[in-house]
Amino acid sequence: MTELDIHSETFWEDLKKRTRETEEKYGKSVTQLLEEREKRVNDAIELRVPDRIPVTIQTGVFSARYVGLPLSSMYYDHDAYRKASVKTIVDFEPDQGASMVLVNSGLILELLDTRHQRWPGGTLPADIPYQFVEGEYMKAEEYDLFLNDPSDFIFRYYLPRIYGSLEPFSEVPPFRNMIGHLGFATIVGLFNRPEFKELAEKIAKAAAEQERIRQEGAEFSKMMEEIGYPSQYGRGLGGGGVAQAPFDTISDNLRGMRGAMLDMYRCPDKLLAACDKILEWQIEQSVPAEVDSRGYRRRAGMPLHRGSDSFMSLEQFEKFYWPGLKKAILTNVALGYISAPFWEGIWDDRLEYLRELPKGKVVFHCENTDIFKAKEILGGHMCIQGGVPPTILQAGTPDDVDAYCKKLIDVVGKGGGFILGPGSAIDYAKPENIRAMIHAAKKYGKY
Repeated sequence: MTELDIHSETFWEDLKKRTRETEEKYGKSVTQLLEEREKRVNDAIELRVPDRIPVTIQTGVFSARYVGLPLSSMYYDHDAYRKASVKTIVDFEPDQGASMVLVNSGLILELLDTRHQRWPGGTLPADIPYQFVEGEYMKAEEYDLFLNDPSDFIFRYYLPRIYGSLEPFSEVPPFRNMIGHLGFATIVGLFNRPEFKELAEKIAKAAAEQERIRQEGAEFSKMMEEIGYPSQYGRGLGGGGVAQAPFDTISDNLRGMRGAMLDMYRCPDKLLAACDKILEWQIEQSVPAEVDSRGYRRRAGMPLHRGSDSFMSLEQFEKFYWPGLKKAILTNVALGYISAPFWEGIWDDRLEYLRELPKGKVVFHCENTDIFKAKEILGGHMCIQGGVPPTILQAGTPDDVDAYCKKLIDVVGKGGGFILGPGSAIDYAKPENIRAMIHAAKKYGKY
């Protein structure tokens, strides 16, 4: 098979040659292979029995390391990273292809003087992975301000705290005071200051960069389909649906974990009111899913953070977390999406709640939950994805991976409704172990 070298000037020509070789290898066109993979995954999601167990991976940090790129390439050298993602998928041949929706721009982060994120090649060394800087970007005493005038709070308080370049926003008077008489005209002189002129230039540059990233991401997903690989989330991680549980929005972005946990005791009513308000906004901006030309529904991703067993009691879960999450998921299903949250952490004590969700419309992407218990409770009701611990993929041997995957396939894969894959990120996995996982699905996973 033609070897793909991301540093070769003929990379894209070599990819075409490699694609033709793949068609000859399987005796099928890339269109047929794409349709097979899509059907295999969708049969599992909708609880039908596919021809075999589908297997999926992510690209991310793993792809950069696989081809010897620094992690900073994900932020500053998108062309090289795109080639790395293509090579990863073509070399390993999983059932789902790479997605560029998690790729960010170091230029945008720099222009905005981003304080709540750290990234390789920018605020971190080139090979140190991305870090989220959690903080109390909304103070406990600011709940009333947030609830009574949320746009004012976000514009004049929240954004200047997380982006240094937006500090001038804090000097703008509340927009609610601009009704009548000259209104906005009374403050236009404010924007003649040097700091606002500089900010306008930065925003224009950031907007142009963001549009470039968006276009390249869409082109990338289309190109991956053209060589036979469906993207896991299509054009965006959240699709057009609700992309986060409302409690997580507050805990991740506004109050921080410590603040949100204290709020459950100190001001529970305000916390619940804020959750309701955020979910209301999320639902208002959601749009119906677009069904593709083959009739497959897009997936709406949703990373879940604070609702697992380790973060709150069942009583707190029932009061603060589950109602908002359930409504968010039901909204996405009603809009025509396959709801595909990443159920981070351990959900062993909460699995029964998930049976309240529509059958065959939601994916349980399992991180550290006992996946065999999940099969007992959710089997026949919800597709289960994942199961292969990153520890085995990083520190084990191919034989270890093969044996563990066989057990997953035999038990969790019984009767359909299972997608084999890593429990979470494969950043530092051994390539030979990823290969063993994918090979196990093809060796043991036929029904």
